[in-house]
Amino acid sequence: MSSLEISSSCFNQETKLPLSPQLVEDSAFEPPGKDINEVEEKSKDIIKFTSEQLSVDEVSQLVISPLCGAISLFVGTTRNNFEGKKVISLEYEAYLPMAENEVRKICSDIRQKWPVKHIAVFHRLGLVPVSEASIIIAVSSAHRTASLEAVSYAIDTLKAKVPIWKKEMYEESSSSWKRNKECFWATDD
Repeated sequence: MSSLEISSSCFNQETKLPLSPQLVEDSAFEPPGKDINEVEEKSKDIIKFTSEQLSVDEVSQLVISPLCGAISLFVGTTRNNFEGKKVISLEYEAYLPMAENEVRKICSDIRQKWPVKHIAVFHRLGLVPVSEASIIIAVSSAHRTASLEAVSYAIDTLKAKVPIWKKEMYEESSSSWKRNKECFWATDD
C-alpha cells in the first residue's frame, strides 16, 4: 500500500490534507547495520496543484530511491503558438477535490499495472507563461520500462479523466478555452 500526500494551492492559498509532511522530505530509512538490499522503503504518491512555478529538480528529487535504477519524467510546457496564433500564456483551472481524487486513482492504477516505487504528479493552476512547466510527472522504478510506461499512462489518463481546464491567451488580446481531445466527457462539434 502506498502513502499519499496531497498539497493543493490555488492562487496563493496553500492547504495540505492531513497526511504526514515527512513523506516529501524523508528518504528511505536505513536501520543501522543493514545492507542497502535489506532496506524497506514505503512507496509514496505525491500530488500537488499549485499556482507557483514548478521545478523539475524538486519533483524528480521526491521520487529518488536507492532501490530504483530509473526515474522517468514528463514535463508539459506552454508553447508559443496554436493554429497560427501567438500564445502568450495558458490559464489553468481545476475542480480540486475531484482532480485530486482522479490523480489518486491514476496512481493506484499505475501501481496495479507496473512495479513502480514512487509517483509524483505536480500541476500548475492559474497563468503559465510560454516555456514554463504546466505539469511534471515523475515515476521511479527498479528498471526503466516500468517507469517509462507508467509516465506515459499517467499523462494520457490525466488528460482524459482529470477535471482541469485550459484557456489559451493570445497576443492579440483574445483567448480560447481548450478541451482535451482525450477527455471522455468531450463531444465532437
